[in-house]
Amino acid sequence: MKITAIGRQLSVRDSMRELAEKKLSKFDRFFGEDAEAVVKFSVVRDLERVEVTILYNGMFFRSEEENSTFANALDCAVEALERQIRKNKTRLEKRVRENAFSSYSEDADAEEELDFDIRVKTFPFKPMAVEEAIMQMNLLEHQFFCFINSENEKTCVVYKRKNGGYGLIVPE
Repeated sequence: MKITAIGRQLSVRDSMRELAEKKLSKFDRFFGEDAEAVVKFSVVRDLERVEVTILYNGMFFRSEEENSTFANALDCAVEALERQIRKNKTRLEKRVRENAFSSYSEDADAEEELDFDIRVKTFPFKPMAVEEAIMQMNLLEHQFFCFINSENEKTCVVYKRKNGGYGLIVPE
């Protein structure tokens, strides 16, 4: 796995980079050599934050944790990624690699596979500006809203961010 360490408004020490490589090496058994991991280190309100994003075969695995030290935050982020993988191991095995998750099948504490309860909604799509989509999302009291952007005619998504701002997802 190729690992990239990035510091936001700080420089990443070699010890932090090596720790990230050591902790993420446990995922080598799941992903092939062409997997890419990005580890971002930052400090927010006196807490040290670690964001880990792994990209493999077009699938994203992401975790973001804050703690008193980068080492503790990295441990929590790796545990969260492992929980995501364990929870969805059967579905992931079909997409990632055959028998990649066989070690989890023996775990007594492994969580049961979840059945997704999917509720289907249909509504008319109409082209609108980003600001109008944000207003519509707020009126509906939703966390995200899918719409056709009137500027580029692409299907986009606006969403509420944890920090109170908004995000926009635009397809390439």
